Amino acid sequence: MAMRIALGHIDAYDDRIGTFARQLGLSGLQFHSPRDLPGTGGCWSTAELAALRRRCEEAGLRIEGLENVPAAHFFRIQRGLPGRDEQIDGFCRTLRNMAATGYDLLGYNWLPTYVWRTTMDAPGRGGAAVTGFDLDRAAAGNALAGYKLTPDEPITEPITAEQSWAHHQYFLDAVLPVAEAEGVRLALHPDDPPVEEPLGGATRIFTSPAALAEAWRRSGGSPAWGLDLCLGTVSEMAGQAAAEEIIRTLGPAGKIFYVHFRDVKGTVPRFAECFLGEGNLDVPGVVDLLDAVGFDGFVIDDHVPALVGDAGTWSDTSAEAYISRGRSYAIGYLQGVLDARGR
Repeated sequence: MAMRIALGHIDAYDDRIGTFARQLGLSGLQFHSPRDLPGTGGCWSTAELAALRRRCEEAGLRIEGLENVPAAHFFRIQRGLPGRDEQIDGFCRTLRNMAATGYDLLGYNWLPTYVWRTTMDAPGRGGAAVTGFDLDRAAAGNALAGYKLTPDEPITEPITAEQSWAHHQYFLDAVLPVAEAEGVRLALHPDDPPVEEPLGGATRIFTSPAALAEAWRRSGGSPAWGLDLCLGTVSEMAGQAAAEEIIRTLGPAGKIFYVHFRDVKGTVPRFAECFLGEGNLDVPGVVDLLDAVGFDGFVIDDHVPALVGDAGTWSDTSAEAYISRGRSYAIGYLQGVLDARGR
């Protein structure tokens, strides 16, 4: 298929979400640890996966992929804690159940303390609310604490970079053979924010283009491993230069499975999210480069500013908050860029 836009980062599906997608001219959806998949048995079951697919298809919409199993299914794997083998078994059951119900893509993150922000309502353009990060303020805690993918259990023993690499390799060695056998692709999300300093007791490792290339190397060339290219996180690393390096390195090998399209102003150690077109990235140039390296997957909107009348960013995952002016702006902007380039 050609490069295309899907309605992404959906936390829960209902008829309003489907109507919103169709009104925007979209036919594909991507889900983000949705409430529709509670996974009460330690994995996503075939029954709940099939039910979600059926509801979307009845509305004329296809599911492009899923990302992020619940934190309760994954945090022991990320942290190398006792019980990780049981969670890996559940993850593999999820892969098998996905394959049995027609899903072929699952995004994952390697963030033991999840995404970290120091403010959720920084003033953006025209007073729009955006999230921000300032390393000097990170010791005060994560402003995203309480979000559904932020584990409830604090880290009691610090996790070093060497330990995190080892934990990630243990995970890959266990799950990639299953993913390959089932025909399900796994897509790694870069670390957000991409800082070397520990956050909440965990050192982050996927913080640079070189680290993502190393992750590819450590996958052993598995066809089941690739990248969820979160351009906002990559922009946090080094702006346009980082985006171009990653696309040129992993793109020609077909290792960019899908794209989160957002941006920031500034780079680590401090940045703020922003509207597409006003941040670090040359958005049309990024689209051109993706096309040049043969990317033919889907791109999604991701974090968006909260405009006047919108609910706050991240804090509300209801359908009412999701169907926002900020999201409509982001998707319309991307549609304009892709249309102008005949994509």
